[in-house]
Amino acid sequence: MTGDLEITRLGESGGKGFEKVFAFLRERLLAGSLRPGDRLIPERDLAAQLGVSRPILREALRALTVLGVVEIRDRVGTIVRRPDLSVLNDFFTFAFAQQSDVVDDVMQARIAIECQAVRLAAERATVSDFERLQHALARIVETIDDPDGGSAADFEFHRAVVNAGKSETLIVLHNSLSGILMRSHRDRRELLQVFDSMKNYLIEDHRRIFDAIVGRDPEHAERVLREHFAIGDDFRRRAAIGESDARSAS
Repeated sequence: MTGDLEITRLGESGGKGFEKVFAFLRERLLAGSLRPGDRLIPERDLAAQLGVSRPILREALRALTVLGVVEIRDRVGTIVRRPDLSVLNDFFTFAFAQQSDVVDDVMQARIAIECQAVRLAAERATVSDFERLQHALARIVETIDDPDGGSAADFEFHRAVVNAGKSETLIVLHNSLSGILMRSHRDRRELLQVFDSMKNYLIEDHRRIFDAIVGRDPEHAERVLREHFAIGDDFRRRAAIGESDARSAS
């Protein structure tokens, strides 16, 4: 549906200022009465019907423009657009950067996302997905002694797993955390300086995950992935208390 979209006046329950404007758009987007390509009525009329001042309305619309919800076009008006979900990555990165203990919490979210995704990947992955996973696996082997290249290869493998699950929601959630996840992969690769035995673990665990997906076994795929995360946690715990392969050997 395109063209000017009429609205009904919101009552006091709609909130004030920004909240009223945001509530109006949120409710109509969820209801389907506002869709990408629709044009809002002129600012003067919209402000009057929402019961807000025009300066407040303009500020709210500018904020929604930054979020990618609307686009303000000269001589055209305010157009509803399909949001660019990639902005969530920047949002979460900035929001979580202010919390020193956020990585562990994000890791729990990552485990939940990837464990469901790997089950779906075992059911839905295509030949192209297998090829992407195989390429990422080869890169993990090639970059085993390169912290920067290796962390990127690790991330690409896990992103390929999520993409192979074909769940748009899981993909969006995983991508939105990608900035923090990259940091997590980099930290894990740094552990290779302390635990040389991690090299075989990294390679073999990713190979087992790949084999489980190719084997179309959702239960086994999830089990292997959870074991992969658990072993990684154990290495981090050992590093935190000052252990290393050299000390273990002695």
